[in-house]
Amino acid sequence: MKKLTLLFTLAVGLLTACGGTKKNNSDMENGNETRVRLETNLGNITLKLYNETPLHRDNFIKLVKEGVYDSTLFHRVIKNFMCQAGDPNSKTAPDTAMLGDGDVGYTVPAEFRTPAIFHKRGVLAAAREGDDVNPEKASSGCQFYIVTGKKFTEAQLINMANQQNQARLDTVFQQLARKHMKEIFKLRKAGDNDALLELQDSLEAQARAIVKQEPAKTFTPEQIQAYTTVGGTPHLDGNYTVFGEVTEGMDVVEKIEISKTNRADRPLNNVRILKAVVVE
Repeated sequence: MKKLTLLFTLAVGLLTACGGTKKNNSDMENGNETRVRLETNLGNITLKLYNETPLHRDNFIKLVKEGVYDSTLFHRVIKNFMCQAGDPNSKTAPDTAMLGDGDVGYTVPAEFRTPAIFHKRGVLAAAREGDDVNPEKASSGCQFYIVTGKKFTEAQLINMANQQNQARLDTVFQQLARKHMKEIFKLRKAGDNDALLELQDSLEAQARAIVKQEPAKTFTPEQIQAYTTVGGTPHLDGNYTVFGEVTEGMDVVEKIEISKTNRADRPLNNVRILKAVVVE
C-alpha cells in the first residue's frame, strides 16, 4: 500500500456504476430444479434454475409466467464475457434506442453462493446497478445475463485473487481515511509529514485488522478446474448472483455472442426472445 502519496491523492480527490413472489412447487420441495426455455429468433435455450437461490428462482418463474420476457432483446452482448437481456423497454425499442435502464420497479436481495456456485461458462446470473448506488449488491428485478467468458491459467487466477484481496484492503483503508479527512487536511496544511505518516500507519493497521476478519479471496479446486477448462468470468464471483445455468442451447448462446454490435454493445441485428416458458 502506498505511503503518504495515497493520502495526498485521496485528499485532492475529495476536493474535486426486485423481491419476487414465492411459489409453492412440489418439484422444488423434492429438490428438482425448474427449467425455463427461452425461444429466440436464433434458436432455443433451456435454463435450469438453482434451488439454492430461491428468491431469484421464484422471481424469474413469476416473470416468465407473466410474459415479461416475451419479445425482449438481448440488448448487451460482449464477446468472451456475457450476453445480457431482460430489459422490458427493449420490446418495442427502435434500433437507435439506448437500452439497459428498464426494470420492473423492484430489486431482489443478493443470494451469493460462492464458492459452490460461481461464474463458469453457461451460467445464468442477475444484472444489477453499480456499488456506488447499490452497496448491498441487490439484483435487478428482471435483467439477467448468460456467461460466455474465457479460459484462464491457474497463475492468472492466483494473481486475480491477490489483486482482489489488495483491492478490498485499499477500499477499507480509504473508508477509514475519509473519517479523518479534517485531520489529514490540517496536517497537510501544517506540512507535518511525520504526523501524516504516523496516521497512515495507524489507519493501515486498522484496515488490515478489519480485512483479516474476513475470508481471503481464493479459488477452490472446482473453480480452478472450471475456469481453466471451460472458462467463465471469475472476477464477478461474489458480486453478482448466479441462479441457474444453460442445459441445452449453448450453441445458440454462442451465436448470440458473436453478433456484430454497435458502440453500446447492442447487436446490430436484433436477437429477440420470442417467448419464455416454464418447462413442466
